[in-house]
Amino acid sequence: MYKRILLATDGSSLSHKAEHSAIAMAAAFHAELLMVKVVPHYIQTYFEGSFAVTDVDSKKIEAEWVQTAQKGLDKVQTQAAAQGVNASTLVIKSDDIAQGLIDQAEQFKAELIVMASHGRKGIKRLLLGSETMAVLTHVKIPVLVLR
Repeated sequence: MYKRILLATDGSSLSHKAEHSAIAMAAAFHAELLMVKVVPHYIQTYFEGSFAVTDVDSKKIEAEWVQTAQKGLDKVQTQAAAQGVNASTLVIKSDDIAQGLIDQAEQFKAELIVMASHGRKGIKRLLLGSETMAVLTHVKIPVLVLR
């Protein structure tokens, strides 16, 4: 059915459901799995009494975020390999998480995106937004959303 599945994960406990489901689907369909984590760029601004973060410090922080994201993806890749799934990982640096996922799905030629939704409603959704909703709104392929 699906031969190329993109898993979008943020490392949260809710994301673990999506990880397990994507691995199971990839195993059942003998599909290739790409596991993606999007890391935003560090926003340079003033914190705590005009303490500015330097370019060097912000690059160091971003590098740590990428390293942490890769470690998380490596754990999921190990789980996929244990189930015989051909899985690769990718950390993307983008301020627009949804667009980063959509672009990568197109580049990977994914036939399905698997991701979790935190299920925020009301004012929380308005303030925090919904990356899942943005993906659903703009992508042209099926999306499996887990809650």
